[in-house]
Amino acid sequence: MGTDFILFVSASVFCIGATGFMIRKNPLVMFMSVELMLNSVNLLLVGFSKELNSLDGQIFALLIMTVAAAEVVVGLAIILTIFRTRHDLDVDNINTLKG
Repeated sequence: MGTDFILFVSASVFCIGATGFMIRKNPLVMFMSVELMLNSVNLLLVGFSKELNSLDGQIFALLIMTVAAAEVVVGLAIILTIFRTRHDLDVDNINTLKG
């Protein structure tokens, strides 16, 4: 696989994630779209790391995966709290976090 293919796949996955985040109103789908965008950046970092024979990109990808795991925990907790208090997950109806 060449660098062009890695760039194309990463850009495609990032565009799918960005489109999903902008179009959908469900916070879970928006959350998965953000994860898609993070994974496309990881793919790009690992691809260029392999191309340049350096481990820096792979180390940054591991760091991004760690931050994404923490984001998942906090984000799902917030989504569950909002659903328990309001029984609605529509993003347009959520304008404040106070109950």
